[in-house]
Amino acid sequence: LALIDVEGFDPNDVIVMVKDGKVKVLAEHEEERTTARGKEYNYRNITKQISLPLGVSEDEVTYSL
Repeated sequence: LALIDVEGFDPNDVIVMVKDGKVKVLAEHEEERTTARGKEYNYRNITKQISLPLGVSEDEVTYSL
């Protein structure tokens, strides 16, 4: 069991991949706002990689957001 904090990310911004005995979680979010001084950009990303324990098949991995 692993918990990864992706608070503030839309579920559509989160990608979970299982490959080569590892679970990889990617989350990216970009915002553009217009203010009185011009445009402001906010970019956030998370990348986490977790190795599966010995004996755990990639097919057995489940996840939820």
